[in-house]
Amino acid sequence: MPSNWSYQRLEADASNSPTVKPYNSDRQRTRRRAIIICGSITLLLIIIFGSLLAHPKTRKRAKDIYQESFREKLTPESNLRHVIEMGPPHYNSIHEYERNLPQHNLSLPFPEGKDGRYVWFANQIKLLGWNNCFNEVLMNAHLAYASNRAYVFQDYWWATEHYRWPKDKFLDDYPRTPLNAIIAGPTAGGLWEAEDTAPRSISEEWFKVVCPESERRIINTREVKPLVATAPGGEVFHAWQKKLSEAPEKCIEVRGAEEDSYSQTFDLILWGNITRLTSLWDIFIKSPTSRLLETSPLVRSAVDRNEYIFLPHGPRPPTSSPNPWDRLMAIHLRRGDYERHCAGLGYMNATWYGWNQLEFLPDKFEAGNGIEEHMRHCWPTIDDIVLKVREARSEFLRLRADGGTLDVMHLLTNDQTEFIDKLADALRREGWFTIRTTKDLLLDQEQTDVSMAVDMDIARKAAVFVGNGWSSFTSNIVHRRLKDGKDPISTRFF
Repeated sequence: MPSNWSYQRLEADASNSPTVKPYNSDRQRTRRRAIIICGSITLLLIIIFGSLLAHPKTRKRAKDIYQESFREKLTPESNLRHVIEMGPPHYNSIHEYERNLPQHNLSLPFPEGKDGRYVWFANQIKLLGWNNCFNEVLMNAHLAYASNRAYVFQDYWWATEHYRWPKDKFLDDYPRTPLNAIIAGPTAGGLWEAEDTAPRSISEEWFKVVCPESERRIINTREVKPLVATAPGGEVFHAWQKKLSEAPEKCIEVRGAEEDSYSQTFDLILWGNITRLTSLWDIFIKSPTSRLLETSPLVRSAVDRNEYIFLPHGPRPPTSSPNPWDRLMAIHLRRGDYERHCAGLGYMNATWYGWNQLEFLPDKFEAGNGIEEHMRHCWPTIDDIVLKVREARSEFLRLRADGGTLDVMHLLTNDQTEFIDKLADALRREGWFTIRTTKDLLLDQEQTDVSMAVDMDIARKAAVFVGNGWSSFTSNIVHRRLKDGKDPISTRFF
């Protein structure tokens, strides 16, 4: 047999030839009849549908349905419903980014790698609002830096009542958001300045690799806090810095004392005390932890995506800037459950919170004038708000060298009642032609998860900001605005 047998001609052999059946004419006729029937039905449907579309009312209804569907997909309300239905984000790419940070390498030289120096604040706040946590995150990160140790950053653990998704959609018992979804910079593992040899922040996951439990020294807050319980914030900072700097161990875990109701290193009592906190300002604002703090790419993408809604829609002013933020005033209106909180603050005769207490800011609050005075500043009426907005705009424009204008308003609010509609009407009468609120923002799943940081960044960029003096949300906006070099006159309080 030839080697290329598959290409050889077969010899004619009737016995090996396939049997060819005669063509079935009945089958052919049946098939032809089915084709004719189907074609006739199709043609009839085309004629009927075409005649319907030719009718003006039918065409208009089809157009209306299409446009309604189109509009439904674009509204922030329908978009939010869709986002909630899809469930919370998994953040796979951000988790992967954090996992692969270059400092997560045992081979790196001191003060990183297997012989590096690290501190994990296991007592850091969890299960509270983001801004209560954010205060402490930044101060702990700076303390670690000043102690020549790498700060161990952690996910943000949500208070479940503040989470946007219902419990049946939770991915964990307690929802968490990676820190790099909310902020960027050295605190979240980013770079220090080029000449700075300080160790870079690492993730909690990597800390458990480089610092197994057997190699950690546990420092309980009771070793330090009782010694500086009523001391100014600067003394509290330096006491902790000394403790962490002088410890010879490479791995430190700070734990809260069980008997301490506020077991954080820089606790709520410190943040609410003007005579103690403000001594920390100069230490913090000049630090690279503060100077290099940045908006996360995710938050920045949300702000960029929604910038167009802040373009002015009113009459053309004599002078204006192409930058919409130069014409924007943002005001923080915490509503809903905050009324009861405000009343409680009045009952306790509480002063303002955090960086809102800085002496060089133009607005001040003196406690001791009764609950009604607290409510006027904490839970302002529409008349109170309009009066403050008018004052803030007038004083800002009077000192602005280029004149300019303020005619775009953003209301950072959780209010879902007619109060906001009535307020918007009152503000329009004051010449605010473009008014937006938090619910007007169009956000995807991940951006919705960090929407509090999106609102904060809009307020940071605004020409003028009016906030609530008792709010940690306002306090962190104040810090970002002052860090950016904005004039104190542009940051006000009710």
